[in-house]
Amino acid sequence: MIASFRSCFGRPPAGVWAAPGRVNLIGEHTDYNDGFVLPLALAQRVRCAAAPRADGRVEAHSAQAPDNPLSVSASTLAPGSVDGWGAYVAGIVWALRAAGHDVGGVDLLLDGDVPLGAGLSSSAALSCAVGLACASLYGVSLSMTELALAARRAENDFVGAPVGIMDPMAVLHGRAGHAVFLDTRSLTVELVPLRLDAHGLALLVIDTRAPHRLVDGEYAARRRSCEEAAAALGVPALRDAVAGDLAALSDAVLRRRATHVVSENSRVLDAVAALRAGADPRTIGPLLTASHRSLRDDFEVSVAQLDLAVDTALAAGAHGARLTGGGFGGCAIALADAAAVAAVAAAVRSAFVAAGLTEPASFTAIPSPGATRLS
Repeated sequence: MIASFRSCFGRPPAGVWAAPGRVNLIGEHTDYNDGFVLPLALAQRVRCAAAPRADGRVEAHSAQAPDNPLSVSASTLAPGSVDGWGAYVAGIVWALRAAGHDVGGVDLLLDGDVPLGAGLSSSAALSCAVGLACASLYGVSLSMTELALAARRAENDFVGAPVGIMDPMAVLHGRAGHAVFLDTRSLTVELVPLRLDAHGLALLVIDTRAPHRLVDGEYAARRRSCEEAAAALGVPALRDAVAGDLAALSDAVLRRRATHVVSENSRVLDAVAALRAGADPRTIGPLLTASHRSLRDDFEVSVAQLDLAVDTALAAGAHGARLTGGGFGGCAIALADAAAVAAVAAAVRSAFVAAGLTEPASFTAIPSPGATRLS
């Protein structure tokens, strides 16, 4: 990567930073309802070699988009002024500057192995890697949570994606062998042990290859429905509702949406309690499966490929399975015995081929460290 930086910019980088993708174990679509989530950082990550520039320009090259470099002035950045992958780079620079931090020009070279468009937070990994680099280069002192808030602002206000805080918090706070239990209202983080290997387990990530569409109207529509349901119930957010409140929702769609969020928060708390107590992680498998059914039936964000992956994994012996990410495509996860993971993955591939679908990819998720400087 350093040799490539030299070829792009004619000089060595000042440093290299990296930020991981993330997978959400449980707690889907609760982050923008002040709820609870339980993601983990992945071994796959975005790497960023960087050096400051004196002319105030942001020059960025990506190994995944070699014919589409970014070249903009940091001082003229404004929401909507950049599109494509470069919007996430420009967006975090803009967000840091908008927060009053003196971030100037920078040369950036980006590369990584977080699957793109699969709902594994490649965008948050990109934003956080660049944010860490810029903060370091310009002496900006930020906590990981403060940087996560800047990354969310970059996606919300600059890119225009109505995402929550879970992704950058997981990317920045991850730790090896742990899941990140996040209260999205208070932004408190607890690192919960997730030693799947010690129990002979593995978490299989199945990329269905169905396009994952987060910046279109469906994600925003679900968010609006949750806000409308909370307003109808007279609570600040669905975090403050309980199951017994939901009968008061006369609109059937709003009631289903709220049912998912309220029940999903409970499932997260149950999973965390079990892991805290040192229970065999197999015991949370039914919570994962119940989460998928709620996402499919109440929140209506699943698609045929995700349902097929989940149903096939369960039939092949997985202890639990669910979609992960925003839905409408992307990935599913399956909690299985480590010795059975290959058979589960093969069963899912065979089911997709038999259904005439694009063959899925899969890998084992390893709870990994969060974003950091590499050199």
